[in-house]
Amino acid sequence: MIGRRGFSKALGLGAATVSLTGPQAASAATRSASAAPTAPTVTPGTHTAFPRLKRIRAGLLNVGYAELGPAHGPAVVCLHGWPYDIHSYVDVAPLLAEEGYRVVVPYLRGHGTTRFLSQRTFRNAQQSAIALDILALMDALEIERAVLAGFDWGSRTAGIVAALWPERCKALVSVGGYLITNLRANLKPLAAKAEHAWWYQYYFSTERGRLAMEDKTLRRDLTRLVWDTVSPTWDFDDATFERTAAAFDNPDYADIVIHNYRWRLSLADGERRYDDWEKRLAARPVIEVPTITLDPGRDPFTPADDGASYRDRFTGEYEHRTLTGVGHNLPQEAPTAFAQAVIDVDHL
Repeated sequence: MIGRRGFSKALGLGAATVSLTGPQAASAATRSASAAPTAPTVTPGTHTAFPRLKRIRAGLLNVGYAELGPAHGPAVVCLHGWPYDIHSYVDVAPLLAEEGYRVVVPYLRGHGTTRFLSQRTFRNAQQSAIALDILALMDALEIERAVLAGFDWGSRTAGIVAALWPERCKALVSVGGYLITNLRANLKPLAAKAEHAWWYQYYFSTERGRLAMEDKTLRRDLTRLVWDTVSPTWDFDDATFERTAAAFDNPDYADIVIHNYRWRLSLADGERRYDDWEKRLAARPVIEVPTITLDPGRDPFTPADDGASYRDRFTGEYEHRTLTGVGHNLPQEAPTAFAQAVIDVDHL
């Protein structure tokens, strides 16, 4: 199915600070501050685990997910990226649940306890396939509309749902802004510094990279290196990494990761069943739902333009926030700020 009927005060950032930018920033900030409650402050790393995880059949998958908060509360779906898992939201979810939200945090395909229903299904990680997974999950959980929030793969996925199926997305929190993939644009080289940050993407285009993803020790070493380089100020311990790395032992993990990055470089084909969606996404559709974009200041992928490079892709109520001193895994590094963005966007 695509749809149910068709298929800042206390931000808990430590050394980090938040700035609002853009032509609507001042008025939007005033609206949020006057209408939205303030999220409780939590020290990153306060929580280490979710309550009992759940599973549900949804589309092509049996999805593993965490769920916190009242069953009939307004829904928030939090989406992780690579190389991460649901623990990116281990501090965020309780904050939102305390505010009365029903918080759903799924393992994306190829991660953790999420499994394909059929061995015959192609292990496809193109962007529209992952977005349709989230719609299928919402259908299975009988969630008509939700605030969608994510980073990395999660930002891209949430943005696609917001762009193509806005009736299912009440509002959006997107770390990194507008991340919908344009395959043609991805064929063009970037500046050397930007290319350097994407080293693993090119590594995965080789047979050596695929073999590294299949080897448990090499996979852990590689993903740990990515954590260290893209979150240079995050003082996480070995146990924090290992809790997430367990999700990489999913039997489909290597296939999903390799296909995702090769597809984005036009080195691997997608499936024809998704062609219509990909054609629509290639046109860079605007996102009309209320949105807050977050840029982590220490993330090597963050453009130094305060969101100006993607501002025209958001045409609804909008705020942009830059969090200095925070790296790529923003919800786990700055959980209170992320939770506050979810609460605020729900009140735009």
